[in-house]
Amino acid sequence: MIDEIGKLHHVHDSLCHVSNVFPVDTNLTCTLTALNTANTFSNWAEIADSGATKLSTAFATAEGHISSVLIETISEANTIYLFEVSWGAAKTVIIRSRFAGVTKFQAPTTLTAFRAPPFPAGQLMYYRMKTASAVADTCTVHFRYHTH
Repeated sequence: MIDEIGKLHHVHDSLCHVSNVFPVDTNLTCTLTALNTANTFSNWAEIADSGATKLSTAFATAEGHISSVLIETISEANTIYLFEVSWGAAKTVIIRSRFAGVTKFQAPTTLTAFRAPPFPAGQLMYYRMKTASAVADTCTVHFRYHTH
C-alpha cells in the first residue's frame, strides 16, 4: 500500500508542480553540439550553461523530472537534429527528440514536452546530439524541470 501511495504522489507531482528553468538567467545559454560527422552521435557531455553551472546541480539533493526542452536557436536551418538526454554513469536515456531547421519542415517544432521517467538525486545529467549534416551543428536550448 505504501508503494502505491508513493506512486500516486509522483503522478500528482508530475501534473501539479512549479516548473524550474535551466539556464536560470537570461544572459546565459545552454548549447548542444553535434559531431562533425553526419548521422553520428557526439560523445556524451555533461549539460552545462555558458556560466559553467551544471544542470545536475538542480538535482543534487532531490530526484527530478525534465518536462520539456525549448529549442531557442539553431546553427543550420537546412538539417535534421536528434538529441538524447541521460543521467548517471550508465547514461540511462530519459529523453530522445528530433527536430528540424525551418527549411526542412513546414512548421518546425520548437518546444517538446516529455513524460520522462524520474531520475535519482545526485546524478550527473548528459546529452549527445547528431545531425544530418557533416558539420558540428549547434542548438541553444532551455530545460523545464521539477524536483520531488
